[in-house]
Amino acid sequence: MTASDKEITDNLAEIKATIPPHVTLVAVSKTHPSEAIEVAYRAGHRVFGENKVQEMEVKATILAKDIQWHLIGHLQSNKVKYIAPFVTLIHAVDSEKLLEEIQKRAAANNRVIDVLLQVHIAAEETKFGFDAAELNEFLASKRWNNLPNVRLRGLMGMATFTNEDSQVRSEFRGLKSIFDASKILLNNDFDTLSMGMSGDYQIAIEEGSTMVRIGSSIFGAREYR
Repeated sequence: MTASDKEITDNLAEIKATIPPHVTLVAVSKTHPSEAIEVAYRAGHRVFGENKVQEMEVKATILAKDIQWHLIGHLQSNKVKYIAPFVTLIHAVDSEKLLEEIQKRAAANNRVIDVLLQVHIAAEETKFGFDAAELNEFLASKRWNNLPNVRLRGLMGMATFTNEDSQVRSEFRGLKSIFDASKILLNNDFDTLSMGMSGDYQIAIEEGSTMVRIGSSIFGAREYR
């Protein structure tokens, strides 16, 4: 159930107080109504994350135009065209095929779209992403130079869903190591490491995250529908 207006405002303030200035907070608004986003917007927040293309498209149409929309969920190639005109950052880019489609749609909209490459760091096989070897081969090949309308901004990853903080910390630390190695192959635009959600964002920040994705701790329990 979505939190009350006061709860959203208070939750947002409390979380921002725990996040260093160099870390970007993505308020994950997926499944929550536009009215909840408006509450956070009035509190001064501008960066929101959605995981479904259709839901983000609808919200972007009716909400303030200065909102920065982040697509944080798995993205199918055939849906890129719907968000290409307005999306600020695509987090979970997990294949060259998807990068090529983003390039095509960004060029059609005369835009450069920022993306993060998703790296598979969790023990679960269900999570998407490049493995470390695939990522290194792609970056070293410089094939990304053939995508002038796509800007590689960094990496993202999701830790294993577990209560074992030591495992989560180890996975985040491993992703930070991959990020540092990848940065050498790119340029100064490669500056974003998106890792950490409501349950583990403080560990992620300690291990080098520059962007955290927090939903339920702001908006309340997710509303499945």
